[in-house]
Amino acid sequence: MIITKTPFRVSFCGGGSDMANFYEKYGGCVLSTSINKYCYISIHPYFNENQTLLKYSENELVDEISQIKHRIFRQVLGDMNVHGVEITSTADIPGGTGLGSSSTFTVGLLNTLNCYNGKFVSKNKLAALACEVEIEKLGNPIGKQDQYGAALGGLNFIKFNQDGSVSHEPIMMDGKIYKKLQKNLLMFYTGTTRSANTILAEQTKNITSEDKAKNLLKMCGLAKDMKTALESNDISSFGKILDEGWQLKKELASGIANPAIDEAYEIAMKNGALGGKLLGAGGGGFLLFYCEEEKQAQLKKAIGLKELDFSFERDGTSVIYIGDKYWN
Repeated sequence: MIITKTPFRVSFCGGGSDMANFYEKYGGCVLSTSINKYCYISIHPYFNENQTLLKYSENELVDEISQIKHRIFRQVLGDMNVHGVEITSTADIPGGTGLGSSSTFTVGLLNTLNCYNGKFVSKNKLAALACEVEIEKLGNPIGKQDQYGAALGGLNFIKFNQDGSVSHEPIMMDGKIYKKLQKNLLMFYTGTTRSANTILAEQTKNITSEDKAKNLLKMCGLAKDMKTALESNDISSFGKILDEGWQLKKELASGIANPAIDEAYEIAMKNGALGGKLLGAGGGGFLLFYCEEEKQAQLKKAIGLKELDFSFERDGTSVIYIGDKYWN
């Protein structure tokens, strides 16, 4: 058996600039971190070598790869010509919650299958392959930040260049300030999940308009400001930048926010939060807030939503178990 774990990500600023119809014209950038919540994927040969068994939120037992219902499983297993295996996928966080679950799964699956085939693939290459699967082959209206955030791990400034290439710079901070930043971040579950594709499809279309493009350019500027502040070990402006980015993001497409999300955000801001945002494409999932420790109890009581305890992680996608058969 082989087991991998791949982290979910939290995007702080610049989301949306990783879409091709924006970065090919202007270049894009995102500041994000991976967190200690993971997608785990295990694989081993199936008892009946003529069949493949997949276990995720559903179970699928198929005779041919083409019979698989799960689009990512079907695409990747077909591309890599892997059959006669049993693959199980479990996760700390449900899908549709704004933490990049689909791309995290894709990166993890590619890592698992390459390891199963005896191949080492770099994290940058895994991210690029995941983008190829999700964006080019499956035609999902998404960007590239989730794949790179999950594959690379850590707190990074990720650049999406006009030629389609991607580069990244780890954010270097004093250890004490890094820990304080984590302690000042709170995440709450809104109680709803959503498919990002509808919102992202509208956002992709809207980016071609001049005013929406200006919003994204401002969001990229905020991501650069956040990078400069963190590298100067200054987190005093972090909440303000989060808030400014969120106000700009809400204008990119309808459905990003809704009355319930707006109400929860307002309550948090009145009870100690210095800024925040809804993670992911919008419509549901997790709200993230920057709030200094002495005011966090007040905020938690006032907002009344389920909190997700989390911290940053630095490993990215990794193999955590390889059975003796594969070592030999």
